[in-house]
Amino acid sequence: MSTPRLVKAPISICFSEENIDKEVYEREYQQLSESDEDPISQWLKLAKAKGDTRETDPILLELVVELHRKIDSLEMFLKDEVPKRVSLICASAIESIGFEYFKMETEILEEGTLYYGRIEMPIYPKHDVGVFFEAQSSTLAKIIKMHDRDEKEWNAYMTARERVLIREAREKK
Repeated sequence: MSTPRLVKAPISICFSEENIDKEVYEREYQQLSESDEDPISQWLKLAKAKGDTRETDPILLELVVELHRKIDSLEMFLKDEVPKRVSLICASAIESIGFEYFKMETEILEEGTLYYGRIEMPIYPKHDVGVFFEAQSSTLAKIIKMHDRDEKEWNAYMTARERVLIREAREKK
């Protein structure tokens, strides 16, 4: 196996072995993508499908929707409610990422084992990404399954991190 191209990225992951509770992990994976817990996203998707948003500025609409999410989040905080998430056994910092890979800071993986994980993406709007991955070594993981939207955001984040590192390297010269 050739070494994948990775760039430093300060993100973290919670994960468990896939075989512990595969059906529950698959359900959460689907919920994270479809935003089942987010009624405003479902309403927006339906409105777009009907064509009700045709004459609306898409950026402004997205900002208003995100403001609504923030209010919902604040309301949940005030009521001391937390989003229901599957309990995952391990947590680790991710040292670096690539288009299909990521590398843990510590040797925590068992080579050849399949895992389910949740990554909090540090992009706007912040959200958790469900991912299934296979350990290639004790630190290197290959992404097996990620939703299309999440994959695009992952790749965009990786590219943005790469640009930041290039810019920092130029400034040091």
